[in-house]
Amino acid sequence: MSSPMSQPETAAIIACTVSRDVQNFDLLIEDMETALGESWGDLGFAEALAFFGQPEAEALEFIALAIDSEDEENLVLLSEIITQARARDIAVVLIAEDVTPPTLHALMRQSNGEFVPYPLPENELSEAIERIRHKQQQPEPVRQSDDDGAPRLATGTNKQGAVFAIHGVAGGVGATTLAVNLAWELANISKNDSPSVCLLDFDMQFGTVSTYLDLARREVVYEMLSETETMDDEIFGQAILTYEDKLNVLTAPTDMLPLELITPEDMNRIIKMARAHFDYVVIDMPSTLVHWTETVLHEAHLYFCPLELDMRCAQNALRFKRALQSEELPIEKLRYVMNRAPKFTDLSGKSRVKRLAESLDISIDIHMPDGGRQVLQAGDHGQPLSASAAKNPLRKEIVKLAQQIHELQDSSAQAA
Repeated sequence: MSSPMSQPETAAIIACTVSRDVQNFDLLIEDMETALGESWGDLGFAEALAFFGQPEAEALEFIALAIDSEDEENLVLLSEIITQARARDIAVVLIAEDVTPPTLHALMRQSNGEFVPYPLPENELSEAIERIRHKQQQPEPVRQSDDDGAPRLATGTNKQGAVFAIHGVAGGVGATTLAVNLAWELANISKNDSPSVCLLDFDMQFGTVSTYLDLARREVVYEMLSETETMDDEIFGQAILTYEDKLNVLTAPTDMLPLELITPEDMNRIIKMARAHFDYVVIDMPSTLVHWTETVLHEAHLYFCPLELDMRCAQNALRFKRALQSEELPIEKLRYVMNRAPKFTDLSGKSRVKRLAESLDISIDIHMPDGGRQVLQAGDHGQPLSASAAKNPLRKEIVKLAQQIHELQDSSAQAA
């Protein structure tokens, strides 16, 4: 082990360990010496950022970022090291010991490189180095989108897409699950001529669409939201990520932001832009009523309100309805969705649903069955239900809903 700055001029540094204290990773030291001899150095976190800007760093093939549980409080610094390394085409091997899954997942997704657990399995570091060198020798693939995964949106389009909002009347009623899977099923409604779909996560504080689809949150989303007056096709396209080349997603911002950050005028511009470029726009709303909820309600073709068969949802649904009526808003757009609805043979449960609808003076026309643990697992794995549990009963009902929406839009287009 030796510092990059103390290496002889004839010994090119092609790799560096980056850690709080490399002595905590003695097995890494041994494996680096075995694989690279004297052609590697050691840097601290702050030293790494400074070294990246020096001419000697141009020869680096990769860095081995070694972290343990004590380093999790420096997640921002670790993320910056990975960002600066990748900006200079330096590969990242993540070495982690006793790191929590959320931190590990975030860093792995950002590094898009190799991961080796610590203590190091035998020959695992050498194999990771070989994989890195193999990738570096491969030609760059031709991308259909920008380098950050954002799609290129054509200017001058005006599709006037249909807007569907999902607004849970309480936490945990499956609003985001419905939004994500409905958007995905619409995007795959036809094998030959699927419509274009955009999913907007407008829960600025606790939005989890990015988690459910394993997409990165990016600073560009906040920049777009804070300056919608100057937003054009290019800026909007840069804020969007593409999932599996079929579904376009505007994730929630990286940081937890006040819901009042955006105004009704901002919201109107964003929805107008999305409608111009996509056939369907699905909006995941926060459960809180804000001053731009009215804007979304006016723009939406249908406004889905998931709820469950319990007292909290009953009370919240009643208050929600009264709030909209007091402002003379178009409550006829509301479509109540019973999540975890009673099974066909559960006569007692079906009777309770009927009494709930009568007491609230609402119609509950959409009944979604309980998808069980498969729904939680799909969210944890960052996949729609169609990918992880295609035969799940909840997924089947969402497919039916997507087909009904698509058929309705087709008939409306033909009538026009």
